[in-house]
Amino acid sequence: MLIDFRNTNTVWASILVETLTRLGLTTAVLCPGSRSTPLTVAFAQHSKIEAIPILDERSAAFFALGVARKSWLPVALVCTSGTAGANFYPAIIEARESRVPLLILTADRPPELRDCHSGQTIDQVKLYGNYPNWQTELAVPSLEIGMLRYLRQTVIHAWERSRFPTPGAVHLNCPFRDPLAPIPDPTATELQSQFQADDFFAAITPASVHSLSPVSGQTIPYSDWQACDRGLIIAGLAQPQNPKAYCQAIAQLSQSLNFPLLAEGLSPLRNYAHLNPYLISTYDLILRNRQLAQHLTPTIVIQIGELPTSKELRAWLNTYQPQRWIIDPCHHNLDALHGKTTHLRISIEAIGQWITTNKTQNQTVGAGFTDNVVDKTDNRTTPTPIEEQGRTVSPQNPHYLKTWCNAETQVRAAVDQTMAEMPQLFEGKAAWLLSQSLPKGTPLFIANSMPVRDIEFFWSPGNTEIQPWFNRGANGIDGTLSTALGIAHRNQSAVMLTGDLALLHDTNGFLFNNKFAGHLTIIVINNNGGGIFEMLPISDFEPPFEEFFATPQHIDFAQLCLTYGIEHQRIQSWQQLQQLLNPLPNQGIRLLEIPTNRKTDATW
Repeated sequence: MLIDFRNTNTVWASILVETLTRLGLTTAVLCPGSRSTPLTVAFAQHSKIEAIPILDERSAAFFALGVARKSWLPVALVCTSGTAGANFYPAIIEARESRVPLLILTADRPPELRDCHSGQTIDQVKLYGNYPNWQTELAVPSLEIGMLRYLRQTVIHAWERSRFPTPGAVHLNCPFRDPLAPIPDPTATELQSQFQADDFFAAITPASVHSLSPVSGQTIPYSDWQACDRGLIIAGLAQPQNPKAYCQAIAQLSQSLNFPLLAEGLSPLRNYAHLNPYLISTYDLILRNRQLAQHLTPTIVIQIGELPTSKELRAWLNTYQPQRWIIDPCHHNLDALHGKTTHLRISIEAIGQWITTNKTQNQTVGAGFTDNVVDKTDNRTTPTPIEEQGRTVSPQNPHYLKTWCNAETQVRAAVDQTMAEMPQLFEGKAAWLLSQSLPKGTPLFIANSMPVRDIEFFWSPGNTEIQPWFNRGANGIDGTLSTALGIAHRNQSAVMLTGDLALLHDTNGFLFNNKFAGHLTIIVINNNGGGIFEMLPISDFEPPFEEFFATPQHIDFAQLCLTYGIEHQRIQSWQQLQQLLNPLPNQGIRLLEIPTNRKTDATW
């Protein structure tokens, strides 16, 4: 039976759930509570929805965020009234900042039971401020057919607003009167004979993926880019739905213009290196050479998505203020440097298609379309002149491109050699070793603070097709474990790289162990404190540095894992870690603890 006709609340909640199911919802995360009973029952009894109970609301919200990241579809998140919904707030902020679709359903008391100390009641209207894409309070459930249509259309609109024009959270506050349990009511039973489900839901179809990247109406300054002899492409944080297509599109742009491509460690570009012969992975180290950094100053920069994590890169761009174009379909402001910037609100995949179309239809689109040969001196692809329309065309500024490529070759070799020969347990080598050792296509969740920087500094390019995942919207450490579990749930075996504090901040995520389907290996860098603070000027001031900033917790991770029934191994050598990374197990949660020295890590 599609609709539960036992009482007014069951009819209302089951219509809400059936509407979402027909739109494409597959997963609902449910937190225990009384006021949300109608929603919980409706989700739990629907055969096409995986209903997942999670005790802790903050953990539940970040788990839902992880599932939504992986599936590119909204996940429903349900809680009871009162402070329960407040615990969703950090994940809702992250959903907005990192563009992840979520449907937040907070149950509430009806209007007559508010502002009168009726218990477990707070003001939940606009609870999350401006962070949701859209928010409203639903009417109190009713059996009147016009109100049921209103419910259907409001839910459809909520689904659409969670995905377009830019994905994010939508909040529906849902008041319910008693009885909350599915106690039979003859009035609702009478509606059953009049209700035509096929007709009621007829206009709902699974939502297609809307194009967020129309080229029409957008001016692509390709001729300006092509005429520039000192152009640069910077590819920042990215979690594309189709990583290979994303990397191919960037490769098209880079090679058609002969622009070097600076690729953030959290981008999939470094893991599809064969597609991008001009890829630069060591730019943070290269730019620390001030003389070389000045010599490499670009005239224009094409920025794809958000800026990379590197402070060196940001400071360099801020100092020299090149003209920048930002390519990204979202409506957010992505210019943290407030430079000379034009935002092209289209996707890089659309620009790749545009280049392909123009190259096919008009071979005079520009001299930047060149054949390529491999330069044996540095094992990189470099441009060569081609014959076009009966004339010889030389690629623009091979010197600028070659300077970048030669610097990358030398610095990359030095980094790789240093890492390969290093016997001691250093947190940066963990990131480097993951780039060498993980099975092809492994989902890798990277915690904030030092792990993202270790990946940026040390992740070596290859063809592993590893998909990096991260919460870099608000850059917080909350929800780290729960998000990783959401990404790994019903996915291929996954890995998480985290520091000890980020993991300890979310140990309630381990409560999901009983419901988890799949495998997650957690690699925790245990330096007993916040390693990132060792990089800041405050580290020179003791006290209060160690107690109030580094905040060592002195946790025995073996005992912690025993509490939750999690496998634990303490890593003694790099060889041991390498053997445990490939192949990965198929089931369960495993924690591999790498003890390091926080002060020594910071010195490196």
